[in-house]
Amino acid sequence: MHVRTDDDIYRVDSVWLGPPRATFPWRVRYIGYGVGLIIMMLVMFVQRRVGIGLDFFSVAWALLITVLVTRFVGARIDYERPLGQVLALFGHEVRGPRRRTAVAGGPVRTAHVRVHPSAFTPGRRRPARQAPAAKPTKAAKAAKPAAPDPWARRRREPGDSWPSADRRRSAERRRRVRA
Repeated sequence: MHVRTDDDIYRVDSVWLGPPRATFPWRVRYIGYGVGLIIMMLVMFVQRRVGIGLDFFSVAWALLITVLVTRFVGARIDYERPLGQVLALFGHEVRGPRRRTAVAGGPVRTAHVRVHPSAFTPGRRRPARQAPAAKPTKAAKAAKPAAPDPWARRRREPGDSWPSADRRRSAERRRRVRA
């Protein structure tokens, strides 16, 4: 004996083909029109927020995106998996717990860090001066000297005074003039 299931009843899509004697050239279930309307409003809202104006081409692109997204969503909706269930499943997937991949804490080791004595340790002696550089050769003397670095600090000559001393002297002069 062969028992038939009632799956054939549910396989019939509730499709509106258009007005009588003027059918549409496409087949869309009733739910597809509702989903398409919502997606079209979302796409046009995003276009306005991004700064795309309302003209022929923006509406055409919005319609094309709406058709593609509606077909994508419609392929996943059927009588066994209605739209409400798909949306609930999506919400559960987004809010569901995830396995932690980041490591939290652990032992701290400093074996890989080199420690040098500080240059400012009290009682530490200064390092010895380096030997003067070798005398330049004849070829080096004949070569054109390099241009001075404009950002290099100028060495203090024996007759120069320090800038702080210059400021102090000018302040003393101003006081004398006022008095």
